[in-house]
Amino acid sequence: MSDKSLRATLLNLDGASYKAYKDIRGNYDFPDFTLIIDYVQGDPFASPSKFRVKIPQSIAKFPKQLYQSPSREIALRDYLTRQFHQVSRRISSHRGTGKSGLIAIATVGQEVLERTSALIDEGFVEVRFVLGLPARGRRILGRQAAAMLCEDIPDIVESALLYQSLDSHQIQQHVETVEDADWIRQQLSSKNLTAFVANNSILPRRSGIDFRPLQTAPVPFQSPPSLEVEFNCPNRGVIRGMGIPEGVTLIVGGGYHGKSTLLQGIELGVYNHIPGDGREFVITNSNGVKIRAEDGRSVAGVDISPFINHLPQGRSTTHFSTTNASGSTSQAANIIEALEAGAQLLLVDEDTSATNFTIRDRRMQALIAKEKEPITPFIDKVRQLYHDYRVSTILVMGGSGDYFEVADTVIAMENYQPYDVTEAAKAIALKYPTDRKEEGGSNFGKITPRIPLPQSIDPSTYKRDIKVKARGINKISFGTEDIDLTAIEQIVDQGQLIAIASAMVYGKEHYIDSQTNLATVLDLIIKQITTKGLDSISDFPQGDLVLFRPFELAAAINRLRTLVIKSK
Repeated sequence: MSDKSLRATLLNLDGASYKAYKDIRGNYDFPDFTLIIDYVQGDPFASPSKFRVKIPQSIAKFPKQLYQSPSREIALRDYLTRQFHQVSRRISSHRGTGKSGLIAIATVGQEVLERTSALIDEGFVEVRFVLGLPARGRRILGRQAAAMLCEDIPDIVESALLYQSLDSHQIQQHVETVEDADWIRQQLSSKNLTAFVANNSILPRRSGIDFRPLQTAPVPFQSPPSLEVEFNCPNRGVIRGMGIPEGVTLIVGGGYHGKSTLLQGIELGVYNHIPGDGREFVITNSNGVKIRAEDGRSVAGVDISPFINHLPQGRSTTHFSTTNASGSTSQAANIIEALEAGAQLLLVDEDTSATNFTIRDRRMQALIAKEKEPITPFIDKVRQLYHDYRVSTILVMGGSGDYFEVADTVIAMENYQPYDVTEAAKAIALKYPTDRKEEGGSNFGKITPRIPLPQSIDPSTYKRDIKVKARGINKISFGTEDIDLTAIEQIVDQGQLIAIASAMVYGKEHYIDSQTNLATVLDLIIKQITTKGLDSISDFPQGDLVLFRPFELAAAINRLRTLVIKSK
């Protein structure tokens, strides 16, 4: 059908019952693109209708070099999403009841993430968005609908999705920045680094809810000479900054001098960022995981014995479960679960850690004998973790110098500037010995595979076979359960939660079978997405899926309160 037939249909529907909009589902050929209406909302207050546009490359004319590599393709898709968002916000206007008049695409932040909102190849550019079909009450406003679909959408396509309409220099900068960041991330291990912070980076953000770079008197980052490294990037050329070595790294300093700000930049350095973010060249090992205490979380069948043993009443810690974990128990479980999922770097801030999990000093050791204390503190395991499993740790520590003895590198933050104080910290450790006894034994301990039972992962309700929904960026409604991911600080986009919920359903249907361990399930799901795309874990084309890492998927599964782990 043509755009003219769509316009005629909408005009004929003017004044009809809202449900008559269902008749417009289908494909419509416009002069420069095809409009695809996949889903039509049931009333003006329901979730908006789902649309796609497909533009032939003979019209869009994006040069192949802009999407010839995975990094560039993801960056260009991200750029197109941002352009559509900007133009649709300008054009979209309220046209009646409820969501009438809305034209919107997936929201974007500072990170450049793989999304299903925009796709591109040699044949087509495809963009997915939602639209609120206009009505007054529950009567169709056909003329307004015709204006939206037959005038506004072509305007958005022309302004946001054609190469000739866009800033070619800005596009080039966007894709090259992402490509260079990915290149640096791939080079980290060859330089025995876990993270890199480029000189002149702006680490502070505007506020706790505004993640754009601070504008008021920001302090550009400058590496200490002893830690400075350089990378010769494919596009930008040589870039210098602070390399954080593998092993155990402490970030120390006084309050409000930038310790946690540096760690926050590093924890989000697992993602790429847009040009001008200030953190676009803060690059972290992609298998880095932020660990914190999480009072009240559920834990299912985790072997926390490397950290906790000899519980009262003889409770097992090799297959530990609880519906209400303490701070120390939750932090132990969070570490073991991250290791199970393949973490190579742990990121820890004392401000969000359980004190009794972090340290047990000599005086407390003298008062409470080890046989009466089930917790082995992290200080006695952090070096073993690196020695036995090559898992590094970056830890913010402002209150305990005991960690000087186990650290390979010590970085002091002063007025948001880093200083290498490793030698001074080691000298202090020799001059003022703590005399504390090591309590961790000679090895870290086992990381025991776990097998989830499929019947414990149930997305159904008494009314529907599958009901999953993302709520904000920290909760998933999964069947009759709510999964609280507030403490998972490396989730940055609601679309990641939507995709994680879909992946949980997909994993249950295809891989979780009472025989396959969780680490293998995660690998199979990620492989499926890598080879066939995010669309492959969904029953129909969606524009709101955003790529996640196995660690965040594991976090959601592990926090499902119905989860049951098969006993060995």
